[in-house]
Order: sequence, then structure tokens, then C-alpha cells
Amino acid sequence: MNGIPNILLTIDVEDWFHVENFKGCIPYSSWPSCELRVERNTHRLLDLFDEARVKRSGLSVRGAVVGFPNSLSCNMRSTPCTGIPEQGPEEKVRTTFFILGWVADRLPHLVREIQTRGHEVASHGYYHELCSGQSCRDLEKDLCDSKKLLEDTISGPVYGYRAPSFSVGDGILKTIEECGYLYDSSYNSFAMHDRYGRVNLSHNGAVGIAREIHPRFFELPISNLNLRKPFSSGQNRDHFVLPWGGGGYFRLTPGWIFMKGVEKILSEQGAYLFYMHPWEIDPEQPRVQGAPRFYRFRHYVNLGTTEKKLFGMVRHFFHCRFVTCRDYLEHVARTRSTG
Repeated sequence: MNGIPNILLTIDVEDWFHVENFKGCIPYSSWPSCELRVERNTHRLLDLFDEARVKRSGLSVRGAVVGFPNSLSCNMRSTPCTGIPEQGPEEKVRTTFFILGWVADRLPHLVREIQTRGHEVASHGYYHELCSGQSCRDLEKDLCDSKKLLEDTISGPVYGYRAPSFSVGDGILKTIEECGYLYDSSYNSFAMHDRYGRVNLSHNGAVGIAREIHPRFFELPISNLNLRKPFSSGQNRDHFVLPWGGGGYFRLTPGWIFMKGVEKILSEQGAYLFYMHPWEIDPEQPRVQGAPRFYRFRHYVNLGTTEKKLFGMVRHFFHCRFVTCRDYLEHVARTRSTG
């Protein structure tokens, strides 16, 4: 992509009552009676991406951007923050939506709209069950059922998968591949979360941020910050990982600090992969009182500012290309073939 940095925005399409932190309070049997808010929130994200069309010399925007210091939100070369688009070709912000089968079954028109508006449709499984907690047979059924449902809905292929709560492992990746997916995007290298799975990528070939697990099957990891530990030096220097891929970490971190971290990742890797959920832009969602206090804090913190913060991030990185996971893999394949 001509040396232009790539940003892969990914959306896990699930509703407020699907999240793992609330499983103890909201059993599966109660899901049909819960207020379904995912459609309106996904529409808000689709509208945001339509509005934020990237220009090579600026960004076409409407309205103010909050949550960022003026030095960042106006950092558009010589472009003033007037909201008036500059001349030049526009490029659509294209994203990947990992859609829960339970949602797709009830809102097939939303799945088709996501595709019609230029984004990639991928699978988030069917029931939002942790991959690591399922039998091999149950996992295969979940993977295949969700893939077929989405493919039947959009009348086209589905290439990608993301595990609920990033609950993958080396054996699980093999099962995902055997179920017909081209790529997985579930590995999160932040080790201090008890649900995140562990995957050994040390022996896999890297092209950009993609890791080739087997020929024609890839892992697209969540982007994190790798920092050197203080006082380490030489070849034995130790590193630690800061979670920088999105979600609650995006909501908790001040905007200008988060942007600096993304800039570092882009400078080192040429690409950055971000994730979030539609419920993260919905401060009016029902409050779950029975969950542990820490879970509730993680879920509800800064919901009211996330949408504007996301728009501000797209605006700040106007010089990048916002591409789908599938598009990025096609790009790295071309890069490798041309040497």
C-alpha cells in the first residue's frame, strides 16, 4: 500500500448482555428478554465511519472533536480545525465487523447493511462461549454454524474469526483453520488477563503484523505496546507489554497518550489493529447491579466519551489507510510475492 501506514479497525458485534463479565448475572436463557441495543449502536458506528472519510491531505469531518488536546485534534498539517474538507480524493474508512451468530440470526438485515456499506463481515462465534471452555466438537459446531449463517446472510464468503475474550490457543487455532477460515484475530499478548489465551508465534513467519500459522492461514494479533523494562540493557534486555489494542484500555487511557502509543506501534510495525464493541458507545444501556464491582467499573467506565474519542482517533491518523483484515492480508500477500 505504497508505504502508507495501515490501521485495522475491528468491531466485535455483541450486545451489552453478552459480555463475559456479566455471565454470572445474565444467563443465556434470559438473553431473549433483554433489551436489544446492538442495532442502533452499530448504526452509529457505521455512520461515524461513513462521515470520517480519509483524505490524503486532510479529513472530511463535521462537528467538534473532544477528548484530545488542540495540538492533536488540529494536527492536520496546515489544515485548520474548521470541519471544511480539503480538496483531494476521499478514501472510505473500511473496517471489519466480527459478528456474533446470535445477533446475526435476529438481525440479518444489519449484517447485510454492514457489507453493503463497504465493510468486512467476519465471525465472532455463535453463543459467545469461551473457546477454551468448549469441547473440540462443540467448538467446531460453533465455528461452522456461525460461519455458515453469516455466509448465507451475505451470499458470500466469510474469511475471519475472533474468539470471545481472546480465548485461543495453538490447538484452537488449528480447529479454526480446519473449519475453513483464512485468518484468526484473537491473540492478545497482554499476559495479565486471565481469559486471554496463549499462542506461540515465535516460529511463524511475519509479514507486517500478520503471522503465517500454516500456508494460507494467518493470525492477526491485537496490537499492544512492547516497552523495554527500566535498567535492562544489551542483548538480554527484558520487555513488558502494555495493552494498547482498544476496548476498556482505550476508554481508560487519555486520548493524547493513547495516540502517542499508536504512533509508536505504527512507526515500528507499519500497521495497527484496534478493537471495540458497539455497547462501548452507549452510556444509556441498562446497568447490571449483581456483577462484581470491578467488572462493572471495567464495563461502564467512560462510555459517554468513547464515540467522540474514536472519531478523534480517525481524524488524528488522517494520513493512514483504514483497511479491513481481509484487505490487509491481500496486501501483505502481494508484498511478499513481489519481494
